[in-house]
Amino acid sequence: MTATTPTATAAHAAPTARTGRLARLWRGRTEDAPWARPAFLGLLAVTTALYLWNLSASGYANSFYSAAVQAGGESWKAFFFGSLDAANAITVDKPPAALWPMALSVRLFGLGSWQILLPEVLMGVGTVAVLYAAVRRRFGAGAGLIAGAVLALTPVAALMFRFNNPDALLALLMTVAVYGVLRALERAEGAAKWLVLAGVAFGFAFLTKTLQAFLILPPLALVYAVCAPARPLRRFGQLGLAGLALVVSGGWWVALVELWPAASRPYVGGSQKNSFLELTFGYNGLGRINGNEVGSVGGGGGGGQGGGWGETGPLRMFNDSIGGQISWLLPAALLLLLAGLVVTWRAPRTDTARAAFLVWGGALLMTLGVFSFMAGIFHEYYTVALAPYLAALIGMGAAVLWEERTRFAASAGLAAAAGVTAWWGWTLLGRTPDHLPWLRWTVLVAGAVAALGLLAAGRADRRLGLAAAGLGLAAGLAGPFAYTLETLSTGHQGSIVTAGPAGAGFGGRGPGGGGPRMDGGDGGRNGGTQPPNGFPNGFPGGGQAQGGQFQGGQFPGGRMQPPGGQSPGGQNQPSTGQNQPSNGQTGQTGQAPAGQMPGFGERGGMGGGGGMGGLLNGASVGAEAKEKLLQDADAYTWAAAAVGAQNAASYQLATEKPVMAIGGFNGSDPSPTLAQFKEYVAEGKIHYFIGSGGGGTGGGMGGPGGGAGSSSEISTWVQENFAAVTVGSATFYDLTSEK
Repeated sequence: MTATTPTATAAHAAPTARTGRLARLWRGRTEDAPWARPAFLGLLAVTTALYLWNLSASGYANSFYSAAVQAGGESWKAFFFGSLDAANAITVDKPPAALWPMALSVRLFGLGSWQILLPEVLMGVGTVAVLYAAVRRRFGAGAGLIAGAVLALTPVAALMFRFNNPDALLALLMTVAVYGVLRALERAEGAAKWLVLAGVAFGFAFLTKTLQAFLILPPLALVYAVCAPARPLRRFGQLGLAGLALVVSGGWWVALVELWPAASRPYVGGSQKNSFLELTFGYNGLGRINGNEVGSVGGGGGGGQGGGWGETGPLRMFNDSIGGQISWLLPAALLLLLAGLVVTWRAPRTDTARAAFLVWGGALLMTLGVFSFMAGIFHEYYTVALAPYLAALIGMGAAVLWEERTRFAASAGLAAAAGVTAWWGWTLLGRTPDHLPWLRWTVLVAGAVAALGLLAAGRADRRLGLAAAGLGLAAGLAGPFAYTLETLSTGHQGSIVTAGPAGAGFGGRGPGGGGPRMDGGDGGRNGGTQPPNGFPNGFPGGGQAQGGQFQGGQFPGGRMQPPGGQSPGGQNQPSTGQNQPSNGQTGQTGQAPAGQMPGFGERGGMGGGGGMGGLLNGASVGAEAKEKLLQDADAYTWAAAAVGAQNAASYQLATEKPVMAIGGFNGSDPSPTLAQFKEYVAEGKIHYFIGSGGGGTGGGMGGPGGGAGSSSEISTWVQENFAAVTVGSATFYDLTSEK
């Protein structure tokens, strides 16, 4: 007999072990059907492929956050604080958790569009995976697949999981938090670790988008306190432990920032007193609810019926501005939530199915209520927070009613869900009549046929019932899928972006009233007479939108004219070549396409080129301006300074050198003061001040009590003491050479 050496044995066993792991990965849990795991992996693969397709079309997306990512890739201090520049002048107006994955990617792989946006795609795929896992455990693989597909194909989700705003990470963390609570509800033993996971997710969600993270905390805590399978004292003790995890995971960074000497850290952007706590409870907190957002554009004006951010009310999520982003299956989700609670009403207190409906439904209703009635800043893309909750209810409700389909009430519920979804899809598609006009009636007819089939599902052959259910699902997803494909095919830049074709956002007045709009005549994308999102109380320069005409401002004649040129024939013509779409590498460079106003992103958000440029979108950066900024840039702390973060961000991304954002995002933060700026100039720390062509030198647009005066004082002082030189379409002031 020949002895087998340990090395030979290990070498022989390794392929078998690897094969076993691969088989388990492919097969999944033994209690699942053989098709379940392959279908789940296929869902993730398709979602990944869709979200990666055409990813670089958005370039640097929101240059405000991309500049902070670039800074974090250069400086660990900027990484920690979320600074807008590597020299740490001022931070973004949010905590930095959402920036960290992107900054690490840039640090590892260099600056570029893919390096910034790929982490967002992975967050989207991860959210689909966690949602599937949460729904599958109690309602089966089919329900999990439906939920995952609904989430992946929701237009606003497809937008934000390919964009660099904080909302992608927030959606992932909120889904993880719900998953942790649902796992804790399954049994008394081991519940604490899952609640701690949920607490940590809430803590890091707070470090992503402050108080929005806590919207769903009350319903989740209440459901656990009532429905958990443990004695009351133990339940409250476990909730206390989860609360401690939340405080530690979310509070460590806050404590360090508040205790850090203000002189050795960047100014807290978005605050008026250099305090993160003030930012949290003011501009990013109660101000979003009541509309009193000191320091924002038009801030401090009070709430009312939504002010300049659209009318508030229970139908807000269905209006022309927001409906096409999120509401395709929202009526069905609310109907299925009610049906699920009815079916499980008589279940024991600890029934996990009813608890799941309460958790997901409570999260949806709480977020829906706040979004519908908040009077402060509200953008369409915020609604991505609703997508996981909505998708879960669709999958769960469909599964529960399908199991009960032999009862007429259950089959009628399925039919009603299919019918109302088809009707609402028909309505939403009618708001963009030029986009796939045939699809509207196809959805309505297919949905009606499916509803009739589902109505008889309990008495029909199972295969016919499945065919009707599949047809209903396809009809319900056809509209959002079409909008998602349009979203994926188009680049999105700036601070305000919307999913879907032209007209899907910033539309006319539907139920509940449309959001802020501007005159356009482009099929609804910028239709209407209200000022654009970002200028709720009017246009800069004192212009007003009256009777479809913008008067007294940048765009006379009721049409959008490019800076420095006319728009003959009522068309939006390209400029002189300075305003150009982003290529993802050197800021906003290249020729603006005909028919699109230079400096305006395809989906809204104002660009550079003077006047309005730079508040909501980045300024254009020509080759001449870039070359001038790079001259001797390493000899200065900041290569330049500009009013407003979007202006500064564009020049920083083009040169990869620190550019000071005077006044933060809006130019309204009191940082730096005129005295501080003079000191920086005297010490030779700033080379250039960027004037017109980078958003103007008007000095910010903050509301009452904001720091716009500081920006204006700096601009005036620079103009009085330093000579201006035209560089391409921009005006530079050399701060090393007085007049």
